[in-house]
Amino acid sequence: MKSATSLLLGAALATVFFLLYTSVCRDLGPGQPRSPSSLSPPRWAQEQGTAVASKVVNAERGTRRPTKQEVERAAPREEKQTNEAAARGGGDGDGAAGQHQQNQQKIVMPTSQQVRVPPDTSSGHQDDLGELLRRAATADRTVLMTAINEAWAAPGSFLDLFLESFRHGEGTAQLVRHLLVVAMDGGAFQRCRAVHPLCYWFRVDGMDFGAEQTYMKGDYLEMMWRRNRLQQTILELGYTFLFTDVDILWFRSPFPHISPDAQVVMSSDFFVGDPDSPGNYPNGGLLYVRATASSVRFYQHWQASRARFPGKHEQFVFDRIVKEGVPPHVGARVRFLDTARFGGFCQHGDDLGRVVTMHANCCVGLRNKLFDLRNVLDDWKAYRARVAAGDTARLSWRVPGRCIH
Repeated sequence: MKSATSLLLGAALATVFFLLYTSVCRDLGPGQPRSPSSLSPPRWAQEQGTAVASKVVNAERGTRRPTKQEVERAAPREEKQTNEAAARGGGDGDGAAGQHQQNQQKIVMPTSQQVRVPPDTSSGHQDDLGELLRRAATADRTVLMTAINEAWAAPGSFLDLFLESFRHGEGTAQLVRHLLVVAMDGGAFQRCRAVHPLCYWFRVDGMDFGAEQTYMKGDYLEMMWRRNRLQQTILELGYTFLFTDVDILWFRSPFPHISPDAQVVMSSDFFVGDPDSPGNYPNGGLLYVRATASSVRFYQHWQASRARFPGKHEQFVFDRIVKEGVPPHVGARVRFLDTARFGGFCQHGDDLGRVVTMHANCCVGLRNKLFDLRNVLDDWKAYRARVAAGDTARLSWRVPGRCIH
């Protein structure tokens, strides 16, 4: 009897342990752990569907709900760009170009990500892009814009020299009120907030644009193309812009020398004498684009053409598509600025009575650029002092320098 009771008790305990074991195994699932990618789609894929709405809501927050037309106007056109690029191909590597364009779409950050600022930003909150554009714009919805990273924004570097040139130019001091400074990293954003009221942090998670970006190396290409995409976004939001590199000194307002019906106008490294000639050597350091449907289409064509020229920067692609001829359905007219007024270290005018801007192009290295730009600004100050004193003697740039000749 005692032996039978022991057997029954043992069987009951075995049953309990078996049920517990099967329950735990069911909760834990298969022995192989699941990868993070199997739990949910990548963040860019999750947010891709909300990018359009985020862009318009950020631009219009606190005023009104966007209309259907505004949502359609602000929508990214990556899918359409891919189709256009495939249709234009017709040569070797069309399939690779299409795949490259698809991969490019994956790294375009939605506006909702770009305006997010981490808690450790001690210099104040980030205003959204739409609000900053509204505050910077002139009555006709035109904004000036430049872009900086930490190396170019450091005290005594290009940002300080750039802003100083506005103070010493002829009728340029008031233009700074319409200048939006785009910071490519947190250090540049904090430095901008210390010296200028209109600063936008163009955040790209996982990328660091803070160090000196050597031409065509490291993150340089991605920085240039992301800047280009931001310019397209500004057009889609209905704002005309005049973009200027921060290594350009401003001495006079450029607007009297830009035609009122201009659509896309770019500066030149070398000017051949005809503003409509595709033979000019483009330089995106100074770029005026009027907010029209055709200019937005031009940017879509420009961005889509990147897939046909892998590893090339946006200025190279611009030159190629202009030389090919802008497609008729795009409809934008491209013109170039005369270096006699909008000069640089590559080619410049010597008549300080006509000069509008001076660009530190054709020059490698921050120190070399800064050295020559400081001399250029000193020469301009000397010219202004002579004019104020009634001295009309000819005065030109101090050349040669480390770069300027």
